[in-house]
Amino acid sequence: MPEIASRCHVEAIAYLAEKAVSEAGIVKSDIDAVAVTYAPGLIGALLVGMNFAKTCAFALGVPLIPVHHIRGHIAANYLAYPELEPPFLCLAISGGNTMLIRVDGYTDMKIIGSTRDDAAGECFDKTARVLGLPYPGGKPVEQLSQGGDDSRYVFPIAHVTDNEFDMSFSGLKTAVINLVHNCGQTGKDLDRASLAASFTKAVSESLVPRTMLAAERFGFKKVVVAGGVAANKRIRADFKEACENRGLILYIPPLKLCGDNGAMIGSQAYYEFLAGNTAGTDLNAYANMDI
Repeated sequence: MPEIASRCHVEAIAYLAEKAVSEAGIVKSDIDAVAVTYAPGLIGALLVGMNFAKTCAFALGVPLIPVHHIRGHIAANYLAYPELEPPFLCLAISGGNTMLIRVDGYTDMKIIGSTRDDAAGECFDKTARVLGLPYPGGKPVEQLSQGGDDSRYVFPIAHVTDNEFDMSFSGLKTAVINLVHNCGQTGKDLDRASLAASFTKAVSESLVPRTMLAAERFGFKKVVVAGGVAANKRIRADFKEACENRGLILYIPPLKLCGDNGAMIGSQAYYEFLAGNTAGTDLNAYANMDI
């Protein structure tokens, strides 16, 4: 419920900012710049954060740095792996986005493949919902899948004819929903753990081979995975195995840096600032924006 989400942001943001400054052991005059996520995302929530950031930057007399949400997810890896430098190939997988990105520089990026419909994370959320699991669905589905047979159910893996790096997850989502509803209507037993395991396998088999193909095609030796779905154990393990088999170096952030967090935005903001990407008080928020 986006309206309620943005109201909760209003209630929490000032206290949270004060707490962050306090726990960092600094005072406000130590702050050199203020970074803010301005796109993409729920527009109401973005506007709350952006207007707060504008006010802080103006009051402190410091630059305002706009940061793209997905660039932030990529930059989470710079915090976990200080040695990581572009160029590299990144797969960004979250609730709202699934895309393969050429990262040729800290602020020089190009999408080479993406989902044509649903994001991988959205599929986890919808699968969780149809199984009666909590939202967000990534962790509950992963927990349910433990001990399940990932070959019990066969789910579709879509192939996009005009771009081999593009993906589609709407068919997978529909197949899961139809299976659950069919079992409920016919009285058949539903192996929930095996469904979760088979579903996760299908997602991984959509993501890993395409990423490996892109790395080979474009000559990347470093592969980065970022975003909330990167926290999934099966997907992490499959990427590790695939990269080891091909002699590629894999970077996946620790679990605490996979989901949305302020640290990743600050990380990318550093490089945006060095590139001269600052904004004025006329900065606007956008629900959708190319990386």
